[in-house]
Order: sequence, then structure tokens, then C-alpha cells
Amino acid sequence: MAMQASEIERLIREGLPGAEVRIEDLRGDGDHYAAFVKSAAFKGKSRVQQHQMVYAALKGNMGEALHALALQTSVPD
Repeated sequence: MAMQASEIERLIREGLPGAEVRIEDLRGDGDHYAAFVKSAAFKGKSRVQQHQMVYAALKGNMGEALHALALQTSVPD
């Protein structure tokens, strides 16, 4: 079963408190999303580590309930 954008956003916000999160449904099918996540927690982390932090926040849903996620992460200015 596909995940709702609101559920993806909720999980990321819970896992990365204070993060700015924007989710887009890329195809309108509830199965392919883009996530834009900006968090101070990413400071000093490599891009790979930042993405791992987001995947951890998704609590194992990546590849299961969440089929595809294009992920962009950044640190606040």
C-alpha cells in the first residue's frame, strides 16, 4: 500500500525535529515522491549521511510502502 505525502512528511519531521520539509507527488499516483529536507542536523554531514538520516526517519518504509523518493537535502543558511 502506498504512503500518503502527509505521512512521509510527518515521519521526517518526527525524525528530524525542526526540519523544513516539502513533499511533492511526482506522478500524482501516490507512489513516486520528491522530498526536500532542510535541517540543521545535517551540518557537517556528507550528502550520503544526510540521506541516511532521512531514510532512518522513514522507519523502514523506503522500498516497501514508499516505492520511490527523489531526495534533496540541505543545511539552513
